[in-house]
Amino acid sequence: MVSFRELARRLVAEGVVASISHQRVSQLSRDDPAFPPVVQVGRSKAVDWRVARPYFAKRKSRQGERTDLRDKSSGG
Repeated sequence: MVSFRELARRLVAEGVVASISHQRVSQLSRDDPAFPPVVQVGRSKAVDWRVARPYFAKRKSRQGERTDLRDKSSGG
């Protein structure tokens, strides 16, 4: 299990993603139903590295996507 901060550091160090912050990891954990299970450890949240790495490796980055322009009636 690794904290969101450590997860972000490892993802960049291992070249899985070019850059990511622990805040973005937290946002994904809230917004993406496919995000790996999260465990509360004290005041921190943690995730299993063995599950999180493949999730981020296959995840399509959508940096700068204008979500305000999506057709809300079609759901995406």
